Amino acid sequence: MFERFTERARKVVVLAQDEARHFNHNYIGTEHLLLGLLREDEGVAAQALYSLNVVLDEVREQVESIVGYGEEGTGAQAPFTPRSKKVLELALREALQLGHNYIGTEHILLGLVRESEGVAARVLSNLEVDPDKVRREVVRRLGGGRSRSRGGGEAGGGRGVEAKRPKTKQLDQYGRNLTSYAEEDKLDPVIGRSQEIARIMQILVRRTKNNPVIIGEPGVGKTAIVEGLAEEIADGKVPEILGDKEVYTLDLGALVAGSKYRGEFEERLKKIMKEITDHGDIILFIDEIHNLVGAGAAEGAIDAASILKPALARGEIQVIGATTTDEYR
Repeated sequence: MFERFTERARKVVVLAQDEARHFNHNYIGTEHLLLGLLREDEGVAAQALYSLNVVLDEVREQVESIVGYGEEGTGAQAPFTPRSKKVLELALREALQLGHNYIGTEHILLGLVRESEGVAARVLSNLEVDPDKVRREVVRRLGGGRSRSRGGGEAGGGRGVEAKRPKTKQLDQYGRNLTSYAEEDKLDPVIGRSQEIARIMQILVRRTKNNPVIIGEPGVGKTAIVEGLAEEIADGKVPEILGDKEVYTLDLGALVAGSKYRGEFEERLKKIMKEITDHGDIILFIDEIHNLVGAGAAEGAIDAASILKPALARGEIQVIGATTTDEYR
């Protein structure tokens, strides 16, 4: 695993060992990894923690209060505790989920907040640091977090670019631009879904297998997660790769309705797909995505799923789906 570590991540491990020696501990725990992340000072993890007002001296005080100093140190290289090993395994998992072939300080921090037990978790809890906020801050910083203000947009991330892009006549007719709605404050705030929104972002920024499906019972707030994503994009709190994306929700019922003749539905859907590929920065949200199978398939025609599959396989379009547990099975 350590061969995948970046230079800064390796430095964090060395500094964690140093912190263990400082406290006369004969092990490297999650608290030492947290101290190592802060002492490294320059990586994504350190910057994310600093932005959330987590500073080295306060963390040291918390560790001293919770664990205290050990007996005289052995001088030998301290081993990792089972919990800190789990954190490093979670860091690898986070890196793979993000499509990264390396483990950086950001992945170690994400592993720490995923491991909800241990001294590091207690330290962050005592400092009133929300793990969801840590995760969102890391995800934002991974892409540089291109700034965008609601209703306008600053240079480099504003909406002035839209005028030069191809029009989306069909999409506007059969869907809604949730990002524009968010910029105009037409969406309600999304509370308590930070982790799910961050997970959606993690999947969307992958190079491949980047079409997430939200699964849940009716009424639990699947659509709200996508609206929350649109809010984050409008506020510029997303990785750079998502900074110029627009989230459209497609009304499949309206798309099928009125298509009386064979081939009319396919023609509508193909026009929408062409608009998406020409635009280049559209994420399509399809609620009740299981209805795609068989949708519009009159005698001798093909259904919507068969039309979408090739474009999805080639990576020409990006889709977020939502469905219930029963339908997913």
